[in-house]
Amino acid sequence: MTTATTILLVGNFLSASIGVRGVCEDLAERLAAAGWAVFTTSTERRRLPRLVDMVRTVWRRRHEYGLAQVDVYSGPAFVWAELVCQTLRVANKPYILTLHGGNLPRFTRRWPRRVARLLRSAAVVTTPSSYLLHEMQPYCRDLQLLPNPLDLDRYIYRRREQARPRLVWLRSFHAIYNPALAPKVIALLAAGYPDIQLIMVGPDRGDGSLQATRRAASELGVAEQIIMPGGVPKAAIGEWMHQGDIFINTTHVDNTPISVLEALACGLCVVSTDVGGIPYLVRHTHDALLVPPDAPAAMANAVRCILDQPGLARHLSSNARATAERFDWSVILPQWQALLRGVAEERQL
Repeated sequence: MTTATTILLVGNFLSASIGVRGVCEDLAERLAAAGWAVFTTSTERRRLPRLVDMVRTVWRRRHEYGLAQVDVYSGPAFVWAELVCQTLRVANKPYILTLHGGNLPRFTRRWPRRVARLLRSAAVVTTPSSYLLHEMQPYCRDLQLLPNPLDLDRYIYRRREQARPRLVWLRSFHAIYNPALAPKVIALLAAGYPDIQLIMVGPDRGDGSLQATRRAASELGVAEQIIMPGGVPKAAIGEWMHQGDIFINTTHVDNTPISVLEALACGLCVVSTDVGGIPYLVRHTHDALLVPPDAPAAMANAVRCILDQPGLARHLSSNARATAERFDWSVILPQWQALLRGVAEERQL
């Protein structure tokens, strides 16, 4: 395989260390299986060593790859993207930027020229959500939508004919995902549904959110109703999902969360805050119920509606899988390959 058809993926390849698997990891595996030669960076968990590893890999392996794809987030991670792309320009390598994170539009409004300058430097800029496509177009008119995909074969679909009071939450324990909202919702429902149970699956990101959630559950008297198994392997997510009938997404900030797509693929009835890209991903009363952020009473009422109205549960569950099918790898991977080949071929002209 020639250098022109070899790609370097720059992102957070951290599933082995923190238990959270990024889309970039799945993309790397899928491209490699499709015949691409793929290099990746970085697996470093600590921020500064990760940045050093990214820049070093870009430069040291510059004779081994033809183009690069770089994940772009807001905050300190944006600096990493800037430095990585500067190194790529010095190495005379074309690159594709992929925008991530529900906070990126807010960050861009604070630093518009800086963000626009980085986006203009790329051969192509992609985004996984219609939300970011809409919000970021003023800074880059030629954005391309490439959704975050999932492997539907991993998720067995089961239509919920009548939802049981079995709830699932799946995210990292971090403040932006507001996990402490979940025990508040359970506390509001416990009197009416004494056998209610919530499974909260996800690793601890170390900012105190896990401890705050446990403390809230204890203070509200619902600790026995909540199970926290920690992070689980990707292959086991479907099994954990099917232990519940209702999926709650409590986040303050969001884009196109894979966890919500996984819940939809399994046929769970989704109740989510209506932040960021969520209203672009699902439609209220069609395949999910949407509520304001940090509103435990509103979320509890939405869950109650699903539990008390079997017709609503069937309706949401039936539409859920159809929504998820638009994001299968069989649909998204050919789009990635066509994009990469186009950039590589343009480089050779």
